[in-house]
Amino acid sequence: MQAKIDELEKKLEAQRYSTAEESKDSKGKDDMNSEDDTDEDSESDYVDSLPLPKTNASAKPRASVSAEAFGVWNQKSAFTPKIVNKSEDAKSQIYEKLNMAFMFSALDDKEKEIVVNAMEEIKVDVNDVVIKEGDQGDCLYVVGTGNLSCTKIFSGNTDPTFLKSYRPGEAFGELALLYNAPRAATITAIDQCTLYKLDRDTFNHIVKDSAQKKREKYEEFLAKVPILSAMEPYERTKLADAFTEHRFKSGETIIKEGDPGNELFFVQEGEAIATKTMKPGEAPTKVMNYEVGGFFGERALLKNEPRAANIIA
Repeated sequence: MQAKIDELEKKLEAQRYSTAEESKDSKGKDDMNSEDDTDEDSESDYVDSLPLPKTNASAKPRASVSAEAFGVWNQKSAFTPKIVNKSEDAKSQIYEKLNMAFMFSALDDKEKEIVVNAMEEIKVDVNDVVIKEGDQGDCLYVVGTGNLSCTKIFSGNTDPTFLKSYRPGEAFGELALLYNAPRAATITAIDQCTLYKLDRDTFNHIVKDSAQKKREKYEEFLAKVPILSAMEPYERTKLADAFTEHRFKSGETIIKEGDPGNELFFVQEGEAIATKTMKPGEAPTKVMNYEVGGFFGERALLKNEPRAANIIA
């Protein structure tokens, strides 16, 4: 394996040297650019001409914090599903919680069975720290009973910021597995809790691909929503986990004027319109169009009021 790595590094060094020589040859072509452009090109040429560091064949591979890539150099090993003995009642409880958790919603029945069999029941007491920000992670947890607090120390702060509470049916700890990175937050038990622990191998082989694709889909969408632009990437990630998809046919009512409201909607595909009754006895009037990236339903949440309009697909 080391020989292959050395060979690749030599090829990369030769390619960089060739690129640097081409950059020198073409330097004169940019002399007519502005002063700012000339300074930028000179700096680039200087960087390209610096000698490349020598490789150390005996050095150990550096630890990575990027997402794990499976391919020629990092192939998935043969996987034998782990089985942790548990009662049928315990299995039923885990199935119930998995069906509530965003991360496992894309799994089929066979995959869910493998995950349930691999999960280990963990008991934690009040104030126990289940995972600590900055630590390495090798498992994720699904909450069976009890509540936990999630806090994070953001850049520029010394005190942790409370982000959310985790309740039964929710999962946490998956970011360290998805992105092969340290723990992104600290999770502390508020009550005595029952947790279901899933190991890294089972996660990688059964859950990771489907969960990552689904999360990336929502994260990409949320990043384009203006009202969420000020959120930290970590916060958008956790918001993505709270999403559930609802599909509506053309002409179907999504929100009805006057009804109580406890949900906010984002348009992921298609279009919707808002209609409102201006005067008693008159037909509702169209007042708004919603396209992809639009959102509605926030007024009832912010002001604790009934729905102010109809929203129709």
